Amino acid sequence: MAAGQENVFRVGSRKSELALIQTEYVIKCLKECNPDKEFKIITMSTKGDKILNVSLPKIGEKSLFTEELENALENNRVDFLVHSLKDLPTTLRDGLAIGAILEREDPRDAVVMSKAYSTFTLETLPHGSIIGTSSLRRSAYLARNMPHLKVESIRGNLNTRFKKLDNEEGNYAAIILAVAGLKRMNLEHRITHYLESDDTLYAVGQGALGIECRERDPRVLSILEPLNDLHTTLRCVAERSFLKYLGGGCSAPVGVASTLKNKELSLSGAVLSLDGKVLIKNSLSCKLYLPDNDGEPPKKCPYREPRTYVGVIPGPTNSISLIGAEQLGKDVAELLIKEDAIEVMSKARKDYLSSV
Repeated sequence: MAAGQENVFRVGSRKSELALIQTEYVIKCLKECNPDKEFKIITMSTKGDKILNVSLPKIGEKSLFTEELENALENNRVDFLVHSLKDLPTTLRDGLAIGAILEREDPRDAVVMSKAYSTFTLETLPHGSIIGTSSLRRSAYLARNMPHLKVESIRGNLNTRFKKLDNEEGNYAAIILAVAGLKRMNLEHRITHYLESDDTLYAVGQGALGIECRERDPRVLSILEPLNDLHTTLRCVAERSFLKYLGGGCSAPVGVASTLKNKELSLSGAVLSLDGKVLIKNSLSCKLYLPDNDGEPPKKCPYREPRTYVGVIPGPTNSISLIGAEQLGKDVAELLIKEDAIEVMSKARKDYLSSV
């Protein structure tokens, strides 16, 4: 590293407005802890940003919004990346890891009605009304819970989707979006109502920001450590573990919901058929060893810890808790697999690809 550059960090981000808002928020948090450091944003467009006329599952599920960014990280053009955690695959490239997960925003989905239907709810919309979403999970839940509605794919950034929704000649009565993104873009006022996790489980990692870096980069890991949120990290490790062992992704309708209260971590996981008629769901809980109550056990320096947990570096979170969270995700996945979840997911993929 050139002299004088040790206090400068290059931050990789997608070019979308939401991605930049999230990246600037992370930098703000880092500056509060490191006022002497300088952070430069380097933006890139990903495959998922460039291909907007094809639905996400049809493009393919791996690294749609991360590949170009990870190339830059591997080639040392940037020092770390800011992601919506739900975009990060559960298996990362060798040598890369999630160095921090920030405190989670609301992970739920929200309904945003067009102006013409602002007084309606999903239940009261006229038969055949069109709902826009790019998620097979949301589509399957809508098919299950609101069979009178028609679902159509909608792509693009949030501003693009709102333009399509608000177009007077448009076809959409409503769109389904993540609450977290709407809040971060100060669009919470557009939310008509929330979809509760009891009825519609959310995507793995939804609402959380993950910072990806090189696994053996102590300079970066040391500044990221204060940003880690213990509860969010443990919940997201359980969720990512569930998805990893299940083998799911954006090409299958898979949902989760998690809580961590009084040292008890609970995880619900579900797989649906594309038409919503089949739902396989199960839940488990486990007790975790949390340092805020029990005192933190001795451990090796986290930057020399050889193991990651579904791509997550331990950081300030003790490994005992992470092992428990990872095992919980695996256990819930195994319950679903015993109930033929793999077959349901496989059929959902085939049904989707044959319909487009």
